[in-house]
Amino acid sequence: MVKRGLVRSIALLGTGALVLTACGGDGDEEATGTGEPAEGGEVAIATDVGVTDEPCPDSANADNGCIYLGVISDLTEGPFAPFGTELVNGQTDFWDRVNDDGGIGGYDVNITEYTRDAKYNPQEHSQAYREIEPEILALAQTLGTTQTQGILSDMDADNVIGAPATWWSGWNFSEADNDLLLESGASYCMQGISGLDWYAENRVEPTEVLVVGFPGDFGGDYAGGYEAWAEANDVEFGGFVETGPNASVGNQDAAVQQILASDAEVVGLAVGPGETAEIVGKAAAEGFTGQFLGAAPTWNPALLGTEAAPALEALFINIATHETFGSDTPAHAAMLEAKGDEVPSNDAYTFGWIWQYPLKAALEAAAENGDLTREGLRSVTEGLAVDFEGAIPSVTLGGDLDRSITANQVDPEAALGISTLEAGYVGPTAEAYAYDGPCFTG
Repeated sequence: MVKRGLVRSIALLGTGALVLTACGGDGDEEATGTGEPAEGGEVAIATDVGVTDEPCPDSANADNGCIYLGVISDLTEGPFAPFGTELVNGQTDFWDRVNDDGGIGGYDVNITEYTRDAKYNPQEHSQAYREIEPEILALAQTLGTTQTQGILSDMDADNVIGAPATWWSGWNFSEADNDLLLESGASYCMQGISGLDWYAENRVEPTEVLVVGFPGDFGGDYAGGYEAWAEANDVEFGGFVETGPNASVGNQDAAVQQILASDAEVVGLAVGPGETAEIVGKAAAEGFTGQFLGAAPTWNPALLGTEAAPALEALFINIATHETFGSDTPAHAAMLEAKGDEVPSNDAYTFGWIWQYPLKAALEAAAENGDLTREGLRSVTEGLAVDFEGAIPSVTLGGDLDRSITANQVDPEAALGISTLEAGYVGPTAEAYAYDGPCFTG
């Protein structure tokens, strides 16, 4: 256990951070330091696991200690591997920017030392968590809802909070995540509700809707939003067609046939990008002329190089939580600067960057409280104000629920193959929805 010395005055410790307290966990680590002001108004910061006096490898600030954050992603073989790589890139660049600005409370932040590839496999995810847990303060990324739910009880016992790489609606509610997951952006459920509101307002109101998706939270949560929207608007809900990644089911022929056999004019998609291209392309080839609304992670610009590209241009709209890379917000400007005016391979870079703002706010608040122990970090999350630099609406964790979406159209001339039709949209059904619990619980 370590205690940073007299690190800096409170006035210099992240002036935007809030001094907030809430009920902490029951961790049994003994922290060093009281967090009380010392002479000169400076504060000694208490630490325990995942924080060292020694600088980070390749530290931006030689006099700073190091905060180690873990990453458990899908980097090689899973259905979201192309996204996982860019998620990590975006998050690495986010923390490099923080470190270049001086770090947090006398510490730089490192996420590379304890990055692990779990291949979107729940068992490997759990194993990776147990491997890195003794060395980290928190998780900068835990990819997949089922995977994250599988380690949630361990995170609770260990007092480890994290940033989820998933938009399950349950992360908005204490009873589902024990205030451990720092969510960002509209849930899959709200992407479904606001997305249909947008389509009905800007195109035509459908008489029947259907969802095709992966089993579990991703497809189930999106389908929950569609079902809620259909009920509120007296529209037929054609059901939830479950399918798996091509790696497990071989192809999407069965899902396509169920789409063609339905009367749905709008089909929601909660699958991977490869499955999206196959479903849209094959359905169009069989004569389907309705609209596909894909949840945030269904799009990848690589799809413009597939045979499905013309069908995607004609029939597909991406319902995202934010504007695409290169858009006009301070957050996007910072991303562009970090990339050196280059373009990432897909928008997961943008997702990854945005998902770090709540964790940064929590670290700043805990440092200002003088307590960067796991329990001290966990204690500041409830009621924490988070500013996303304009990328998505600012929120208070445990309070505000983001109901806004961005509608993107396929655009071969755009940097990442999509351009924004409307950002920050909240529809009437979404506004009126009684959002008092998860839309899908499995």
